[in-house]
Amino acid sequence: MKLLGNPVGRQSGLPSRLLSLPVLGLVAVLVASCSGAGSDLAEAPAPPPAPSVEFTPQNGARDVSPTAPISAKVANGKIVDATLTNQDGKPVAGAPAPDGLSWASSEVLGYAKTYTLVATVQGAAGPPVTQQTTFSTVDPKDQTYVSMNPLDGQTVGVGQPLAFYFSKDAPAPDKARAEEAIRIRTEPAVEGAFYWFNSREVHWRPKEYWKPGTKVSVDVGVYGKDLGGGVWGQEDRSATITIGDAVILRADGATHQMSIEVNGAVQRTIPVSLGKPEFPSNNGVHVVTEHHETKIMDSSTYGLPVEAGGYRTPVSWAVRISNGGEFLHAAPWSVGDQGRRNVSHGCINMSMSDAKWVYDLLKKGDVVEITNAGGPSLRSWDGFGDWQIPWEEWSRGNR
Repeated sequence: MKLLGNPVGRQSGLPSRLLSLPVLGLVAVLVASCSGAGSDLAEAPAPPPAPSVEFTPQNGARDVSPTAPISAKVANGKIVDATLTNQDGKPVAGAPAPDGLSWASSEVLGYAKTYTLVATVQGAAGPPVTQQTTFSTVDPKDQTYVSMNPLDGQTVGVGQPLAFYFSKDAPAPDKARAEEAIRIRTEPAVEGAFYWFNSREVHWRPKEYWKPGTKVSVDVGVYGKDLGGGVWGQEDRSATITIGDAVILRADGATHQMSIEVNGAVQRTIPVSLGKPEFPSNNGVHVVTEHHETKIMDSSTYGLPVEAGGYRTPVSWAVRISNGGEFLHAAPWSVGDQGRRNVSHGCINMSMSDAKWVYDLLKKGDVVEITNAGGPSLRSWDGFGDWQIPWEEWSRGNR
């Protein structure tokens, strides 16, 4: 009877804790099975993007300006090496940026040439990648050369304009584009403007006479520039010019006297003789352009032959103040008339000693103002008659 009262678990003779083992094992198997499935589903890391290069100009580009920027910019990598060469294999100077993400040329190119830029870049993984661009520069139909006056290093007077002449063997440039290519900087700053005398000649001057000591920097950046009408600039020019002392001569045809002023102070007043009534001097602001220790004065150069009352006479200490033939010079034959009457053919006559003193004092760009001469006003295009044009008209540019 006691045997019938025993729990069922005891009949097996096994401890009850052993009966739970199969259940725990099954759970372990299930957990292991789930873990294995999860690892099979995890994604592998993506490979790094391949490096690429963006070229300027793009491959196949034509008619590129030789001054255009040439560059390579890298994405997803850095530049290992870059070389720009022309069609003959000649290398063009250039260098990568410090961070290695770009390369740029540092040398202007030539007209009508073909260039190839090859860049090798390294990405985060894999071997280096090499890419390239090939392009050609413009082949101008015409090129223009720009002459200028004054030249680099010269010291000139307060009346000196800046003159630019575009060569006659090429079509005239577009005036607005030509002005844009000419950069003028002054220290101190002054108000100034361009004025065109014809299709190839343009001058720049300040509103008033220059201030002594002014430094003028001129950059004629025409190379690689389309100046219009198929004309491109041939060569850049530059100059640094200094404005010297303010030397202003004032010759009065009524009093027959000429004062010489330096930086506002009158140094001398000397007797002179200007042009006689048949050949009067021109009134107005003249600018010194040339010096000659000796000069043959030949009236036939402006249409008056010797046989018609002209002359062909050597003179000393001649300073040109107009292209029409006006000079300051020594005239020992007219000393008796100097200070009394006008007897020249348009020049300003002085004694030998006064002419030598004036000759030594004057420099290119100094000013000679003539009044009461009895003649017409100096034409603006005659020599540097720029100051004859009122500022209101000058500043409009005469385009």
